Amino acid sequence: MLKKIKSAQIREGMYVQELCVSWMSSPFWQKSFLIENQAAIDKIINADIREIWIDTDKGCDVLQPLPQSDRTPVAEVIREEAVVEVTPIEKTKSFSEVKSVSMDAEVGRAAKIVGKSKGAVFSMFSEARMGKAIEAEQAMPLVEEIANSVMRNPGALIGLARLKTADDYTYMHSVAVCALMIALSRQLGLSDDETREAGLAGLLHDIGKMAVPPAILNKPGRLTDDEFVSVKEHPSAGHAMLLEAKGVGEIALDVCLHHHEKIDGSGYPKGLKGDQISLYAKMGAVCDVYDAITSNRPYKEGWCPAESLKKMSEWSRGHFDEVVFQAFVRSIGIYPVGTLVKLQSGRLGVVVEQQIGKSLLLPKVRVFFSSKSMTYISPSLLDLAAAGIQDKIVSREDAITWGLKDIDRYWLGESVGQA
Repeated sequence: MLKKIKSAQIREGMYVQELCVSWMSSPFWQKSFLIENQAAIDKIINADIREIWIDTDKGCDVLQPLPQSDRTPVAEVIREEAVVEVTPIEKTKSFSEVKSVSMDAEVGRAAKIVGKSKGAVFSMFSEARMGKAIEAEQAMPLVEEIANSVMRNPGALIGLARLKTADDYTYMHSVAVCALMIALSRQLGLSDDETREAGLAGLLHDIGKMAVPPAILNKPGRLTDDEFVSVKEHPSAGHAMLLEAKGVGEIALDVCLHHHEKIDGSGYPKGLKGDQISLYAKMGAVCDVYDAITSNRPYKEGWCPAESLKKMSEWSRGHFDEVVFQAFVRSIGIYPVGTLVKLQSGRLGVVVEQQIGKSLLLPKVRVFFSSKSMTYISPSLLDLAAAGIQDKIVSREDAITWGLKDIDRYWLGESVGQA
């Protein structure tokens, strides 16, 4: 039975179904958990959480206080024993109700989500490495936060998740693929529930890498044949883990096992081809590769987002489903956030934001460098789709060729530093 109680009533042995606070404000990454010690109680109290939902079928109920004396008013005892509001927990609202916002308005909030998501995935994957059964439903609040951010402005969280380091690649890659799967689901017109399941699939698709020895997973040099075989076993290992997990649906199982399949049948582990591969696995393949090649890895620097799309388009006939790949491009733009571009005016700038409902060739760009005078100029935001703007993108550029460093600061803005 679910009960909503005051935080002062919590005690060891209770099973918390949900804290009455947003996931971002919770001191725990799990939505539901058993109170095993005083430290967990202290975390709840110190976070100023006033009410919680408990499940008395899975843990202890509240203690029933006794009257201190015969003079204690009966009404006061009843008030102390009373449990407030035994009503259903509020359901998540539809994604259609989430309002779009600008990059500047979302990037700070997205940075906080990315930061907490990294810790949550690290905890979940660490438990998997130790052989503990995964409780996938615990990850749904994380998926929900990521999805809401993507609905508000997809470029913010997707762009931030790309800026991972080689050391945290495995965990942040899962967050990035989750966000990319959600953005792609929206582009393909999938339902809210399908979008959530696709997001969860993206979050869990590489869980099998926890069965790969860390020395191989983080090896900076070329893998030996035996080491490569070990890495290629991660889809099957992850699938086996998820079969033992709680709350994992068919979509997550499918994507975990088949995200390395290719349309021409040259993928693994089953060598599926064409229509033998599900829509979700095709989505997972595109999202997985895009984030992998745009990220810094132990053995290589990541490619520019636009360059990565160009490379993927060259592979798409044999590697990716063409319809899914084209939808993916529409979901992140021909010039994704963070791409360095040259304008017809000779100015260089970084793509800051895609514009829903407008041409993929006309994003917002923050210009900061003149290729004519070879000098930095005062940064300014240019909306290429605005009336009267004659400038346009003529090419994507390589920052190294121009001797430019830390160009991401031009789209990140000041709000991330405050996150």
